[in-house]
Amino acid sequence: MASRINRMTVSSLALVLLALSAPLAVVGGDPDILTDYIVPASQNPTNITGEFFTYTGLSAPLSAPVPENFTVVKASMAEFPALNGQSVSYALLSYPPGSVNPTHTHPRASELLLVIQGALSVGFVDTAGKLYTSDLATGDMFVFPKGTVHWQFNQGAQPARALSGFGSAAAGLVSVPVTVFGTGIDDDVLAKSFKTDVATVQKLKAGLTPPPKKP
Repeated sequence: MASRINRMTVSSLALVLLALSAPLAVVGGDPDILTDYIVPASQNPTNITGEFFTYTGLSAPLSAPVPENFTVVKASMAEFPALNGQSVSYALLSYPPGSVNPTHTHPRASELLLVIQGALSVGFVDTAGKLYTSDLATGDMFVFPKGTVHWQFNQGAQPARALSGFGSAAAGLVSVPVTVFGTGIDDDVLAKSFKTDVATVQKLKAGLTPPPKKP
């Protein structure tokens, strides 16, 4: 009898915890909305037409040659306001031969990458420290779980392109190299963290710290 009561108590507690955690599931992601779409404060709702839901910013980059450097063209909420509250966005990624999209994370969304030209080597590391890699050809897809450190590398001799879909209108981007070495973290902290010396840290910082903006 006592064990049955304990089991019931545990089950009840689990239900309570589940109910409490449900509202937390949207924290850090896109908020739920109570209308079909969100009209920007600067626009009159009666003037909304199909043009508001149309974005053509990827047309020119898709038809142009692959640039000399790795390039990202975003179609997120910032560029396409109709995405606000819709929990989706896109990015067009272009990779000249030998280029890499450096290690980074998206704190608010998973990423589904589709190779539309050429080939890419991709990978991510999960929270247990396990490495997952894959070599992708045109038409192949790969998913990067939300928040994991990941990258893409064009190690071939031909240019490559990919489309990435995100489960957020504003997925966010945290570049691992720039965040660690390009944001002013103390040299001693980094030297001890990476078990190296301050001189090495300063060399890395010199290459990754953005130059000061001109007035």
